Amino acid sequence: MPKYNNPRRTWKYSNDFKVNAVQLSFVVGVTIKSVAEKLDIHPFMLSRWRKEYREGIIVVDKRKKVAGQSKAKKVLTKEQQLERENKALKEELYILKKWQRFLAEEHQVDIDSSKNSEPT
Repeated sequence: MPKYNNPRRTWKYSNDFKVNAVQLSFVVGVTIKSVAEKLDIHPFMLSRWRKEYREGIIVVDKRKKVAGQSKAKKVLTKEQQLERENKALKEELYILKKWQRFLAEEHQVDIDSSKNSEPT
């Protein structure tokens, strides 16, 4: 077994961070993977936090304001909305390009058929 000179660094997250992450993951239409990606944590860690939250190990500090959570939810939902819009626009662009190719092929067929039908 190799000997490590420097110990690995372990990240410690506050309960507030964990609770915010868990509550973001409970938003309808939001996946655990997307929340974990945005918060730069592993999805398994978030799943474990969700389990601890359900079991009561991680609790919400009710003395603090909840305003910060709604802002984070708005940012996440806004980002999802933009991703959906981007996807729709890409599909629209693909259809338009396909239509343009179809028209170009039709135009080429018309030119070819008119050249073949002309008497020389």
